Amino acid sequence: MKSMFLFNSRAIIERTIKDTVEIIVQTRNKPDGPQRIELPGGRIEQYESLITALIREVKEETGLDVVGIEGEDTRVDTVGIDPNFEVECIKPFGAYQTIKGPFDSVGVYFRCKAEGELLKSGDEAKNARWIKVDELKRLMHEDPLQFSDVDRAGILFYIKNLKLER
Repeated sequence: MKSMFLFNSRAIIERTIKDTVEIIVQTRNKPDGPQRIELPGGRIEQYESLITALIREVKEETGLDVVGIEGEDTRVDTVGIDPNFEVECIKPFGAYQTIKGPFDSVGVYFRCKAEGELLKSGDEAKNARWIKVDELKRLMHEDPLQFSDVDRAGILFYIKNLKLER
């Protein structure tokens, strides 16, 4: 059996209201899997840039338009040097790789800002909503298995780095 290898671009969409940080979470709604809380994002298409994939996935799943990406100013590419081979390099917020599980997945997380109206239901996702980071921490502490397998570590990484920033 050939194993699957996936590469993802995932979003930590933040906003601050009255000194309270909130992020977007949604419920994964795949017919063949359990419903779990996750962050927006998904598979990068062949030769699609990390940023293009991030913007596309956020729009498809939440209806929001990405308006700012942390690390976007670090981006460089080799467009114009060799028309047959172009590469993009950018500093994401974090990166992950599965180290055990039913499929091998690698991805990057970007902290970003987005605007627009949330969809009730998007591409294999539903119930996109803003959640206070304190509530996110509580949910993660109470039952980490209610979160998607991939995003569990990404959310813990995000929470840890928020503490380091303060």
